[in-house]
Amino acid sequence: MGKSSSSDLRVRIIGEIERGQSCRAAARRFGVAPATAVRLARRKAETGSVAPARQGRPAGSGLLAAHVATLVGWVEAEGDITMPELAARLLAEKAVTVHPASLSRFLRVQGFRFKKNAAGERNRSR
Repeated sequence: MGKSSSSDLRVRIIGEIERGQSCRAAARRFGVAPATAVRLARRKAETGSVAPARQGRPAGSGLLAAHVATLVGWVEAEGDITMPELAARLLAEKAVTVHPASLSRFLRVQGFRFKKNAAGERNRSR
């Protein structure tokens, strides 16, 4: 995913366009692509702002969102379950294929942390 232009640059480009310059001329002056200036002008006209839109997928809309309760229940019941075991169980019982790393990130968002206790045993806490 691309990185958005700075707010200062966006304001200066729009300022040039509002002073009567064409989008292409403003883009040339500030060293950006003409399409960038056109998109900024369109964004300003539609929303009234030149701030960048939020990037990425909305939170809570992934493949695992429908299985939150199930996954949390499994992890709370078996605190030492591994991510590959959890992925295999999800495939067997819910027919959902997911990478173990995705499960790990998902569980971190749900508040789980991987810790070892004083005896060196694994324990997942929430």
